[in-house]
Amino acid sequence: MHNVEFLSALNGATQPPVEPAASDSELLDAYSRAVTAAVEKIGPAVVHITVLNPVRRGNVQVERAAGSGSGFVFTPDGLILTNSHVVHGARRIEVQVSDGRRVPAVLIGDDPGTDIAVVRAELSGLPFATFGDSKILRVGQLVIAIGSPLGFQQTVTAGVVSALGRSLRSRSGRLIADVLQTDAALNPGNSGGPLVDSHGNVVGVNTATIMPAQGICFAIGINTAKFVAAKLIRDGKIRRAYIGVVGQTVPLPRRLTLAYGLEQGSAILVQSVEPGSPAQSAGVHDGDLLLTFAEKPLAGIDDLQSLLSDERIGTRAELQLIRGVEKLSTVITPEEYRETVQ
Repeated sequence: MHNVEFLSALNGATQPPVEPAASDSELLDAYSRAVTAAVEKIGPAVVHITVLNPVRRGNVQVERAAGSGSGFVFTPDGLILTNSHVVHGARRIEVQVSDGRRVPAVLIGDDPGTDIAVVRAELSGLPFATFGDSKILRVGQLVIAIGSPLGFQQTVTAGVVSALGRSLRSRSGRLIADVLQTDAALNPGNSGGPLVDSHGNVVGVNTATIMPAQGICFAIGINTAKFVAAKLIRDGKIRRAYIGVVGQTVPLPRRLTLAYGLEQGSAILVQSVEPGSPAQSAGVHDGDLLLTFAEKPLAGIDDLQSLLSDERIGTRAELQLIRGVEKLSTVITPEEYRETVQ
């Protein structure tokens, strides 16, 4: 009997009081308050961007809208962050700010490799966004997108962070790392608009959707965007190195990995070497397997792209490769890459 009383007292002592569960209406009200507060904070900084290019109608030259997207002001003097694919090659840019005014803007710089661009609206004193930190996001966290999908300005959608650390191929062919995946609905025209957290701080720049799918949307992490924007403001472009090879990632034959004690299971197969390129000067041939660059393993073409930063321009580096069954080493000096996007 005493044992029963003891166990009963022990159980009662270790169980915390049960808190009443929040009702569905209370949870929905909290969700609504978070979304509306975030939108009220970021909304005035979001702009609609129109690209205008001249066309000739008979003997008269007129301007025609060649594309549009979204963006957001991030400095008091009118600097706007958007996607490169929204403004790349634009002859004239016009932005519509939150109070309805249309003002001209100029392109400060764009980087197709990360799909980030900076433009400046010719107007000061605009409301501007605050940046968050995309590195501290968690899967399942509430995020809100705002922009001009299909021309419907100041459209708001909400969802969650679906995944972190995704990779996305840019229009220039380079791989964009640390991309956010979200199910906050995006449509054409959302490109360049902000993805914000529940505090209204920008955590991403909306950039892409997978058209046949639903609820699979992507944004460039704001930490990447900030880094790129700083260089665009300073230099007008992002400088990258190149060596002049076209290649693809291929698995290494087991006999080669065993023969040379290689830890990597794949390498870059050189499909062609650009005439007059650093690779040709270094003696790289079609069919070579590139193993390492500057003592870093090349498990794939994306590894090489990530290593060819601006610091590598004009700097000699060792390149190890396999030709046939022979392992060779050469010295290569990367040059500055001139990026072109159709």
